[in-house]
Amino acid sequence: MQRRSIIGTSLAVVVAMGLAACGGGEDSGGSKTVRVTLVNHVWTENVKKALPEFEKQTGLKVEVTQLGEDQLSDQYNVKLNAGSSDLDVMMYRPLQEGKQFGKNKYLADLTERSKSDSAFDFSDFQAAPVQATTYDDKVVGVPIITESEVLYYRKDLLKKSGFDAPPKSLDELKAQAAKVEADNPGVAGFVSRTGKAAAVTQFSSFLFSFGGDFVDANGKAAVNTEQAKQAYAYYGGLLREHGPNNVSTDMSWSEAMAIFTQGKAAFYTEANSLYKNATDPAKSKVSDTVGFAPFPAGPAGSKPYNIPSWALGINDQSKNKDNAWKFIQWAAGKEQSLAQQEAGVPGARASVWANPQAIATYPKDLAEATTASTANGVGHDRPLVVKVAQAREIVGQPIVDAITGKDPAASADAANEAFQKFLDDEAK
Repeated sequence: MQRRSIIGTSLAVVVAMGLAACGGGEDSGGSKTVRVTLVNHVWTENVKKALPEFEKQTGLKVEVTQLGEDQLSDQYNVKLNAGSSDLDVMMYRPLQEGKQFGKNKYLADLTERSKSDSAFDFSDFQAAPVQATTYDDKVVGVPIITESEVLYYRKDLLKKSGFDAPPKSLDELKAQAAKVEADNPGVAGFVSRTGKAAAVTQFSSFLFSFGGDFVDANGKAAVNTEQAKQAYAYYGGLLREHGPNNVSTDMSWSEAMAIFTQGKAAFYTEANSLYKNATDPAKSKVSDTVGFAPFPAGPAGSKPYNIPSWALGINDQSKNKDNAWKFIQWAAGKEQSLAQQEAGVPGARASVWANPQAIATYPKDLAEATTASTANGVGHDRPLVVKVAQAREIVGQPIVDAITGKDPAASADAANEAFQKFLDDEAK
């Protein structure tokens, strides 16, 4: 999911802040130059503009290496595997690389630093994102950018069909989708991602709200529990019965969003971070009629994912950990988090979501939906494994099968067997 907010070129851009002489090999004892590796992202651009303030406050120099997402992964793979110490602060994806980095001990333990720093106020960070940046009960990262799943809907279509409010439950979602679809020929009642791997992240909120998860409390595959089977059947059935005509099974967010913004669907479940695609008149034909609501409740309640798409960690091999932590204190501190939130980058601090100034640029109902989503949010939207892409292919197969009318229960049984084998192999 993170790649949708990536901007810039795919080539590495190295920005040296301060004197060039400060960049070379002064690690022992704590260099005055902090080497920070960041991804091409609006958060990064905002931080770079504010760096002179940090340097003035601390007397440190910051050397930023800015990379595209693929190049960032390549650099980490090479340097971390080699035990390199020339990375200090690392911007990383907790749900994509977190398990691998934790297992390989690439990230420094930040537990004492984070929790003993009263000014930093680690308790201000939302619980679900912190869960995703914790490994073996140790804090190994600080969440900086979050996403949660909400319900996008068409206010005009609901009003036309006699509904005074968006659905509060999944049962109501199905009923309203059917009624709006019947009242508006050519408009689907519901749209969402359908691609085997792409749909897993958005399906996860349905799974959690039915009371399921990808693995159980003992770490065993759990995609064939009764709750999981009900979630697969519901999600696939909703798209099969009330989705776009001849719905394809390879839609990612961009294809599903296009259907919604072209006025061809009444309801759409998606990450809150994509909202501008629906509200920008230059991108959306329905920008003036879009509403947002909390994720509808299932049998287990409303349990959407609330995840950190990006976090900051410290390379465990760094010789400059104290100064690296100073950078994180600043970049993920309350002041910078407020500035980022005002700039439209959703953060992980509860205080900024509670600050009217911080959310003034967001649609009011989106801010309210996001706040509601964080209350019972789950800190992952995919299996927490090392080989994430492979796992998503396995657990995503029943989604495709349910959409195409195959038996979702039988498919879930087959997927569970394959997923357990995957988990067993990964544990070796």
